[in-house]
Amino acid sequence: MITKEQALTVNNFTHATLKNKDNTPCRLRRNGKTQVWKTRPNDFKVPVKYGLYDYLYITQDNCHEFNVAD
Repeated sequence: MITKEQALTVNNFTHATLKNKDNTPCRLRRNGKTQVWKTRPNDFKVPVKYGLYDYLYITQDNCHEFNVAD
């Protein structure tokens, strides 16, 4: 699980359920700045990229699916 503090600083993540062809966890990397809001202090949105063409966001709603990469 990723915390808001980790979302602000960490650049590499892994997904808990998405797997590569060799059954290693899918690796994701930061693709921009973490978005935070003053009016919603617990909310965040991290743009990440995996593979050649796939993008997604890590938010407070799906952060339990991600881990910090070693």
